Amino acid sequence: MKGKATIMRRLLPVVAVLLNLSIPFAVAQSARQMSGGQAPVEMPDARMLRFPDVSADKIVFVYAGDLWIVPKEGGLARRLSSPNGQELFPKFSPDGRTIAFSGNYDGNTDVYVMPVDGGTPKRLTHHPDADLVVEWYPDGKHILYRSQMLSPSYRFNRFFKQSVDGGLPETLPLAYGELATFSPDGNRMVFQVISTEFRTWKRYRGGMASDLWLYDFAKNTSEKLTDFEGTDAVPMWHKNTIYFLSDRDEHKKLNIWVLDIAAEGGLEPADSSALPRKTRQITKFIEYDVKWPSIGPDAIIFENGGKLHLLDLATEISQPVSIQVPADLPEVRTKLKDVSRYIQNFSLSPSGKRALFEARGEIFTVPQKYGSVRNLTNTSSVAERFPAWSPDGKYVAYLSDRTGEYELYIRSGDATGTEKQITTNGSAFRYRPVWSPDSKKIAFSDKTAPFLSLTSKLVRRNWLIKMNGQQWHHTAGRRTAGGWLIRRI
Repeated sequence: MKGKATIMRRLLPVVAVLLNLSIPFAVAQSARQMSGGQAPVEMPDARMLRFPDVSADKIVFVYAGDLWIVPKEGGLARRLSSPNGQELFPKFSPDGRTIAFSGNYDGNTDVYVMPVDGGTPKRLTHHPDADLVVEWYPDGKHILYRSQMLSPSYRFNRFFKQSVDGGLPETLPLAYGELATFSPDGNRMVFQVISTEFRTWKRYRGGMASDLWLYDFAKNTSEKLTDFEGTDAVPMWHKNTIYFLSDRDEHKKLNIWVLDIAAEGGLEPADSSALPRKTRQITKFIEYDVKWPSIGPDAIIFENGGKLHLLDLATEISQPVSIQVPADLPEVRTKLKDVSRYIQNFSLSPSGKRALFEARGEIFTVPQKYGSVRNLTNTSSVAERFPAWSPDGKYVAYLSDRTGEYELYIRSGDATGTEKQITTNGSAFRYRPVWSPDSKKIAFSDKTAPFLSLTSKLVRRNWLIKMNGQQWHHTAGRRTAGGWLIRRI
């Protein structure tokens, strides 16, 4: 054991290697670019466009952490901001001339405003907690934002009213506040007290499922508008209609729904027996959730599957918007990275003269003292995990998501030849492969059930062995010379 510990100390300082960090984004390049008299370069539509808002004639959105603006009909976008920090939640003013947003220019996320055509942003808030823009007041002179600066817990926010001229904010008399929308006259507000929009939960039914509430500023009273076990969120008020996100359809996907105030006889206070109010579904996406919708004078802009869609309020028909983003995206360029700080899993060779290391999704073989560091996989767009050297020293087994799901692969331990896929149809995250003593079988588990899969690397035969309710990746499996698998309980 002392000798192995010495070997490990010598192996840890893995040298820097060249990694291609390019990722499969739809990277945009200028559609109008001309070079040496060549024809214009065709540019694909950009993806991963987030937190959009729409005015009468423009769309603003966040891409790669910066603000971009584009005509309402789509086309080539133009960058509005480029600080080192991130920008979030851009919102057009009622007259469409100013954009309010949350940004990090000075080391903290605060509320800023800038002209719609660009320019130097003006900082409005200065508290060290994050201040997140929610909506403009209908008067165009104030901005509603949420912050934890007066909350006794970091689990929730409160609402604040901020003048565009600066000064201290006004705290709204609500104990909780996340997202909201104002009535046309500004006298009432529909809001939610809990927000799970940044959570990774899908089809959530539980104590943090959000409902919509109505607040009357003059009466200082609140009324519950929806009472659904799932998610009702991101309210948007337009004339006599309240649009919102909900996953209440049969597919449990977030789509845009509507609560027609006129059909409900207005929004006068009602007792709990009046709930649920009548709702109607507008969009009907079944593959991806609708994300971050925002309402303008006559349309709602939203994200679905990474693309932006525009919903016409008159026809209630949505269409995707074709947008090209001429961003240089320096973070996806090929660059040198020191991977020695990102080692997650390792395996010693049977001779102890080399070791396998998993670092940043690659598998490296490193000598104890003399020799070269070899990148066995060298796949920038694929993640390899859990390397394991066979007892005979001939093969290396690992898991790879090359197909889109984690499958078991083997390849020669001397970095020659190509890899061989052993398993297919992986449907869940898989864990540490363990070789049999004769180097003919490999055991591993996944998250679907407490079963251990025993796979032959030669004929792809599979056996399932029940593990008494214990998941293998929690038990530290070991191989033995007698053909048994040992687990620790």
